[in-house]
Amino acid sequence: MGLKYAVFNNHLRNSAMNLTTKQKQYLKGLAHDLKPVVMLGQYGLTEGVLAEIDAALGHHELIKVKVSAADRDTKKLIVEAIVRESQGVQVQVMGNVLTLFRPSEEKKISLPKA
Repeated sequence: MGLKYAVFNNHLRNSAMNLTTKQKQYLKGLAHDLKPVVMLGQYGLTEGVLAEIDAALGHHELIKVKVSAADRDTKKLIVEAIVRESQGVQVQVMGNVLTLFRPSEEKKISLPKA
């Protein structure tokens, strides 16, 4: 993890991003045709999975993560951990799929005005 990434990561951590309903709807529309790029396997949420999520968010900004969990409470805890560790914003959870957004330094997705 380079200094450039660490500084950007701290910036995100200090300014928690809140999306308006309009912005979430826009992101849901963009995510509609996306396939999950990261899938949690039998070992659950590991450092490797978190690193893969981080890399995917850095490259795409908007991703889907497939979370397989035995029950709702476990799935909710895993989703919260992913959002917290990635410093992303939860756009939606539909079934076992989490849609996650985190803007990168070079903005690829321009959100509608708040």
